[in-house]
Amino acid sequence: MSDVKAVNELVNKYNLLKSEIGKVIIGQHEAVNFTLLSIFCGGHSLLIGVPGLAKTLLVNTVSDALGLNFKRIQFTPDLMPSDILGSEILDENRHFKFIKGPIFSNIILADEINRTPPKTQAALLEAMQERSVTVSGNHYKLELPFFVLATQNPIEQEGTYPLPEAQLDRFMFSINLEYPTFKEEVAVVKSTTSTIKQNVEAILTGQEIVAIQNLIRKIPVADNVIEYAVSLVGKTRPKSNEATEKVKTYLDWGAGPRASQNLILAAKAHAAINGKFSPDIEDVKAVAIPILSHRIVKNYKAEAEGITISDIITSLL
Repeated sequence: MSDVKAVNELVNKYNLLKSEIGKVIIGQHEAVNFTLLSIFCGGHSLLIGVPGLAKTLLVNTVSDALGLNFKRIQFTPDLMPSDILGSEILDENRHFKFIKGPIFSNIILADEINRTPPKTQAALLEAMQERSVTVSGNHYKLELPFFVLATQNPIEQEGTYPLPEAQLDRFMFSINLEYPTFKEEVAVVKSTTSTIKQNVEAILTGQEIVAIQNLIRKIPVADNVIEYAVSLVGKTRPKSNEATEKVKTYLDWGAGPRASQNLILAAKAHAAINGKFSPDIEDVKAVAIPILSHRIVKNYKAEAEGITISDIITSLL
């Protein structure tokens, strides 16, 4: 199949996926959109929202629509790295045998990821970056495609452990789920308080998703678009010459080079799902907030004056 045909086919598949997911998830269009984009790019997503906004249901529904293996890990303060990766046991012949943990799946839902200590959070780092895990000196490759979709509750601070910056940087998108509108909430209540169950059909296979990820990487990008993305990321760094007054006043840290890479990858995917064969600056702007928001750190002055990360990124755009 030619690349032009493949992009047109991707647009069809994307629209089918959205309509299948829409059978169960009412509203939350932006969250669904960015979750699918991260999957098409081979990236991971952090879903942030108050309880009851269907974060877990969204991940579950996406895995059904993608026809992938799905495992949910409930993160708790007593969760150990071996509960995620697996462990070695002595079999009846007194040989060590590796029992695979839930990480050996296509989609991992890391539920309430900030409820577990950093030691256990760090168990995900190698899997997220290298698509492999190391246990007792043995190296195990994970089956592709592989995604971590983590959820986090932004309001409860008691009994939580903030994610380290290194871990946050591994997430391609940080997606905020908003409260539904009045109409959407009425539809949610109607659909969840009756006996009618919606069945979600699998639209893509694992192989097709890997093919889509390869297609996204093949999409050409003009130099001016790459320069715009790199310049935008550079402007978030308070010590950079390009930083604006707002950035110097309100930020402690800016985004690293992984942000520039993710901006371009996501812009390619955003262009492709809209039927374009190359991204432009508008595509970079469309994905900038969820890619940059978890990679920049506000200072106390910003907190005191009620300045949000989104305000700062919007001012740069």
